Amino acid sequence: MNYKIAVIPGDGIGPEVTREAVKVLDAVAKKFGHTFEYNYLLAGGAAIDEKGKCLPEETVKAAKDSDAVLLGAVGGPKWDNLPGEERPEKALLGLRKALGLFANLRPAIMFDELKGACPLKEEKVEGGLDILVVRELTGGIYFGERGVKDTDDMGKAAYDVEMYSEKEVERVAEIAFSMAMKRNKKVTSVDKANVLESSRLWRKTTAKVAEKYPEVSLENFYVDNAAMQLVYNPKQFDVIVTSNIFGDILSDEASMITGSIGMLPSASLAEGEFGMYEPVHGSAPDIAGTGKANPMAAVLSAAMMLKYTFGLSEESDAIENAVKKVLGEGYRTPDIMTEGKTLITTSEAGTLIADRI
Repeated sequence: MNYKIAVIPGDGIGPEVTREAVKVLDAVAKKFGHTFEYNYLLAGGAAIDEKGKCLPEETVKAAKDSDAVLLGAVGGPKWDNLPGEERPEKALLGLRKALGLFANLRPAIMFDELKGACPLKEEKVEGGLDILVVRELTGGIYFGERGVKDTDDMGKAAYDVEMYSEKEVERVAEIAFSMAMKRNKKVTSVDKANVLESSRLWRKTTAKVAEKYPEVSLENFYVDNAAMQLVYNPKQFDVIVTSNIFGDILSDEASMITGSIGMLPSASLAEGEFGMYEPVHGSAPDIAGTGKANPMAAVLSAAMMLKYTFGLSEESDAIENAVKKVLGEGYRTPDIMTEGKTLITTSEAGTLIADRI
């Protein structure tokens, strides 16, 4: 089979980790007889430097013409002084909106080989962790009405509006419940329904979707309690579904309790099979070019692409097993390095994983 992949390396360590993900995909292609056709595109700070805008129209068009998008990371202090609408991070929001990517899947999995890197007490994570955060991606406060205005006596004021429609909540809840059916059949919906009207609609709509999945249990947590419970008793969670801003925060928290944000992939899905795949971590410009970046999150994002967009479960499993094997053999990038292990560079990590495909 031939698959068209739009590759957006981005900024900072983005190009480095993406290069290793492509290396691993090439190994998969060779073993399983596929062809991956890569189209390299600009977005973020790299696009600003070369094209004058964070998300060129040709990038959006080419991404739409592809079967999937593989993204590195965007942003960095170099562009921090730009206005909000011109910052590199705006490219992410623009891509999500333009490509119709409404559901973000962030698995927080603690590999047995890395349990020593988990910041929680061993009894809290005995037996490992496997949490899936399903985050709504194109609505809420990040896409709501915003502005700055003058007040009579308090100077300037800025505002951002949180708004959700029933359809927006329904479709992301459907994703969460369908994922739960393949897992432990438990969904935790996170909101702030004791304060926010938008959260009350969220809770009511999620409950309606739950009626279609009688085998799946549903519980509702306020976001502050959810944040506390993630570090107090993370094993109680299976699938968490929540809004754009709450999901942004909770998924990062969930990722860190697994040991390293450098290990965790994500998928952003549209209606149908199309998706954009990217590591959870940022551009980490402080270590760009040093060979210290962990490419495993980008590699595992590629594995998610094979599974969710291309339907290649065996190939996806081959990547995951190769990552586990490299970890089991004691190889570590600096972010997950512990005593007695073998320190490797970004490129060496990619090569080791590819070799074990």
